[in-house]
Amino acid sequence: MRLSVSHISKAYHGNMVLEDCSWSFDREGVHVLMGPNGSGKSTLLRICSLLEKPDRGGIAFFSGQERLEDDMALKRRMTLVLPQVGIFNSSVFDNAAFGLRIRGMARREVERRCSEMLSLARLADKRFQRAVTLSSGEKQRLGIARALVIEPEMLFLDEPTASIDEANTRIIEEIILEKRHGMSIIMTTHDRAQAERLADQLLALRNGRIAGED
Repeated sequence: MRLSVSHISKAYHGNMVLEDCSWSFDREGVHVLMGPNGSGKSTLLRICSLLEKPDRGGIAFFSGQERLEDDMALKRRMTLVLPQVGIFNSSVFDNAAFGLRIRGMARREVERRCSEMLSLARLADKRFQRAVTLSSGEKQRLGIARALVIEPEMLFLDEPTASIDEANTRIIEEIILEKRHGMSIIMTTHDRAQAERLADQLLALRNGRIAGED
């Protein structure tokens, strides 16, 4: 699945955040977007993940040469993980399984996928623990596992290691590198060293527009 961003602009209370912003995310791998606070990184991810509309311009998703309809089927092919993950007051396993169960997936497949993702996130030993009792870093790992378990074609990560310790950051980076094949991951970070470790394509958001750095 490919994403084309075409001349989008977005303002809040008269403050222009994105202005005539265009880019094509047309290959799998990790696209890392950098920029200072207030540069529009989070806004761009919300627009690309269909949670918010631009004031002008538009985005389009393609499968091959076919433009995809902006409907629930398309939304289920992507997901966004925010810096502060929302956790349900249920077990770690049930949190991971939520997206699969609402899709009506068979129990055996739910078990297989969740076990695999919790293992990757190094949370397998906590599958019966109440998710709300996890540390902040563990909650972030769970949120990413919950996003990946639905096998999205496009994953948006907004500052996935913000305000967590080095050990959890290292695990999250390992997850991203492990899963970068077969999907497009578009993430934001303030950490230049992290961006260089993870990026297949390094991008900068300046003056409301995207520019390539690779």
